[in-house]
Amino acid sequence: MNWTISGSGLQQEGRTFHIAHDPSAGQGRLAFSRLLTATARSGMQEVVPVNGITETPDGWHLTGDSANFLVSAKWQRKNDVCSYDEVLLDVHYTGEAESEMNLQFGCVLEGTGKPDWMIPGAFYKENRFEKNLRPYPRYDFNGGDPQQMVSDYWSFRADRAALPAVFAWNDGVCGALCTDEMSPLGLSGLGFRGNASGTEIWLNFPYREEPVTFIGSAVPAPADLHMHAWKPGDKVQLRIYVYAGSPDAHSYNPFVRQMYAIHREEHGLNPWMGLEQAAELTAYGLYQWHYDQENAILRETAAFDREFNNNVKGMGDRPHMHVSWVSGVPYAFALLTYGRSHGNASYAEAGLAVLDKIASGLAPSGTFWASWELGRGWTAGWNPKRTWLQARTVSEATLFLVRALAFERESGNRHPEWERAALSNLRYAAEHQRADGNFGSYYDCETGEVQEWDGAGGMLWIAALLEGAAYFGEETFADSAVRAGDYYERFIRDEYIYGAPEDVHLTPTSEDAYNAVVSYVLLYERDRKPLWLELASSAADWMMTFRWTYNLQFPKHSLLTQYGYCSRGADQASASNQHLHNYGLFAVPEMLRLWTYTGDDYYLDRTRDHIACFLQFIAREDGDFNAYKGMVTERFYNTNCFQPKGMMLTLSHSWCIGLILYAAQASLPYEKDLAL
Repeated sequence: MNWTISGSGLQQEGRTFHIAHDPSAGQGRLAFSRLLTATARSGMQEVVPVNGITETPDGWHLTGDSANFLVSAKWQRKNDVCSYDEVLLDVHYTGEAESEMNLQFGCVLEGTGKPDWMIPGAFYKENRFEKNLRPYPRYDFNGGDPQQMVSDYWSFRADRAALPAVFAWNDGVCGALCTDEMSPLGLSGLGFRGNASGTEIWLNFPYREEPVTFIGSAVPAPADLHMHAWKPGDKVQLRIYVYAGSPDAHSYNPFVRQMYAIHREEHGLNPWMGLEQAAELTAYGLYQWHYDQENAILRETAAFDREFNNNVKGMGDRPHMHVSWVSGVPYAFALLTYGRSHGNASYAEAGLAVLDKIASGLAPSGTFWASWELGRGWTAGWNPKRTWLQARTVSEATLFLVRALAFERESGNRHPEWERAALSNLRYAAEHQRADGNFGSYYDCETGEVQEWDGAGGMLWIAALLEGAAYFGEETFADSAVRAGDYYERFIRDEYIYGAPEDVHLTPTSEDAYNAVVSYVLLYERDRKPLWLELASSAADWMMTFRWTYNLQFPKHSLLTQYGYCSRGADQASASNQHLHNYGLFAVPEMLRLWTYTGDDYYLDRTRDHIACFLQFIAREDGDFNAYKGMVTERFYNTNCFQPKGMMLTLSHSWCIGLILYAAQASLPYEKDLAL
């Protein structure tokens, strides 16, 4: 007996069932040879085979049984954003005695080629290069040492993922399985394996983390293998989504959009305030808690607990300032613009003072230094070597200094020192650009020589050079940006953009996606070349794999539960830094313009989610969530990484406050469209 439908199809061959993206093309398929596998704590496995199948008006009904389980699976074909199957698994425990078991639903990818992987927000391709200096989980087809966090298989908790799905690719097919964060059996799990014996993906109920558990440190914790205590007569229903797509690297996008459409109906938003109130509070917070008038810096952190801060002689406040990224120019610019537009001279003067200081801090290389530290002065930042400067840090500072110059010129104000600093940086980038367009990722602070060419850390020079060309009238800067656009296209096509933050060496991060969106939107605005819009859209799609589609279920007594925190719209920082953050606000203006250029409401909806998410937890008054008025945390903990799930970091960060201030002001012209 054989079943096939157009597009993607489910077929029976013996007792193995196949889903193919295009059965007529003979491409790779997803093979389901069993309904479930139950694993006991001892490691013994019980397979529930497929014993029967019945065609129904909208899909198929599969049944199977084993010594302890009776399973009925209703497969329903759906065609909405994409074609996929919704599977409802009714599991009946028929054993006569209580037993602890874990259930696994999975499939094998038929086809050829070494696999690629994606668990949105948590795992991308091999996930970590061998040469990467920061340890976190890495995939290796040939296996490896789990104690070094290298393996040919991984299983994770679902709450590590921005979408609880596991994707795999080979030469013939992209396959994906998705479920809910929580099931009747507890927190769900996601996993994959790929080696010479084959490629498979699976879901666990409840979760398993193996071969080791990543908790944010260089030393992993032991495997975390959860079981459910089954009692005679227990019945549960599990909801699963199955997708088969083309082997194209971007084929995750229709399924991510599909799952978002479902989750958007099931998971709400909870903004605490509107854009104007958010801007007012964050301008206050940035000035009150982070501006150090004596040193003309924006302190990177300010402790929630001011009594504790006094007891440790102020060291709860980090008396340092990066020139961008975690402090510096972007946020001084946001404070300046707010101060000018609202007639607050103190805010404007603070922004000007910080910008003056940074403009005076050029390294011998001709770029900005990365950071200023109390007692040390200008330094190179948090890089693999103390003499290295990172391209993203200095290019972002340059971009926002040019924006500050343009803003001030419109108000009739000129800043020759800023202009000299911006030109020095822009000329450095143009002069050190490789012939193929690559700007490099790390520079020697003394000589200016490029120290590492790998990665996309230099991509944001595109935006800085384009806006610099417009401000200074130097067309050679724009020519340099276009060459770079051609070069960095390869990272977007590969769906693997890495190298942006200083503290996670050559790691794929959400920040890489933001830089790509900003850069390629600006390239498109320069010459309206369709390629640039295509690449900006593709980068935005990849960015959305880091963005939560659903609301996490936090522990009952956690702070985030008590305040009703909704995680839909939050971004995972990276596969290495697993916590929720708001750096996506950096790209809000370009995302809103991308929506207008493409007419794709998906970009508006997901940008709205991100803004709404971070209109939560802005301290409305002293004492709000144990913070002080205007404070904003950097980290919300979504899983067992760094700190327990449901906690938040009790430090206010200048960049987190500054990005809300920046995005709130930039979003006001779109307020009706956003409907927050």
